[in-house]
Amino acid sequence: MIYTVTFNPSLDYIVRVNNFKAGVINRTYYENILPGGKGINVSIVLSNLGHDSVALGFMAGFTGEDIEDLMKGFGCGTDFIRVKEGLSRINVKMKSDEETEINGQGPRITDEDIDKLYAKLDSLVAGDILIISGSVPNTLPQDVYERIMKRLEGKGIRIIVDAERDLLTKVLRYHPWLIKPNNHELGAIYGVTLRTQDEVIPYARKLQEEGAQNVLISMAGEGAVFISEKGEVFKSPAPKGTLVNSVGAGDSMVAGFVSGYLETEDFHKAFRMGLATGSASAFSPDLATRPEVEALLETF
Repeated sequence: MIYTVTFNPSLDYIVRVNNFKAGVINRTYYENILPGGKGINVSIVLSNLGHDSVALGFMAGFTGEDIEDLMKGFGCGTDFIRVKEGLSRINVKMKSDEETEINGQGPRITDEDIDKLYAKLDSLVAGDILIISGSVPNTLPQDVYERIMKRLEGKGIRIIVDAERDLLTKVLRYHPWLIKPNNHELGAIYGVTLRTQDEVIPYARKLQEEGAQNVLISMAGEGAVFISEKGEVFKSPAPKGTLVNSVGAGDSMVAGFVSGYLETEDFHKAFRMGLATGSASAFSPDLATRPEVEALLETF
């Protein structure tokens, strides 16, 4: 089974406004409410691609219930921990001449809540896939990624980590099966600017030297690079298309890669599936669907 962890899920209230102006009344011409969070995005795209998963994380209040209901509407399995204090956050994503976001705080998560998450993770077995992604709210220990990976070490679980800087680098010693920074995040780790695929490769190898098994680097419109545990290097430009919405593209790449690997056990095909899925989400107002991905696969 595939499991995703989202520590601070949200309801994303997405609005579009013509010529937004501060200090006056602005009226929307488009509104949508979607469940948000990196792991949640992965679960939704996996469902769109025909793969079951279970979304784990913390939820609270009526907003948490709405997140769970919306997830079920996308065909996703959920096993959230209900938190007593506060509400699952609402994030406002306003798109106008510029994109503006206002993100909520989320509920208070106690040690008891965290122990419940650990108990759920303890039930995972060899061959399962666990995807941990996104930031850690201030009500959780900042080393929670490390705690989870140490707890599951040696159980044969394929763990995927999609996070920034210290959250990523501090888990490398636990040998995650796959990590997926983008080129900017990779550059920030090593204090360099990485613009081209060839510039990315030696630094991706450094991540392997420090413990990662497989490394997938997303580069937005420049495509992606993948280095396998055997040292194989795959790189590709991005499929052609018009950028509509970059939110969730990286999460979609992770879902596409996992889907492609489970279906073929071929890293090159998984890489292409990941790149096509990330691009399909970027070219659509919604997260990628299977027909959109398959259409893009024919173009590159």
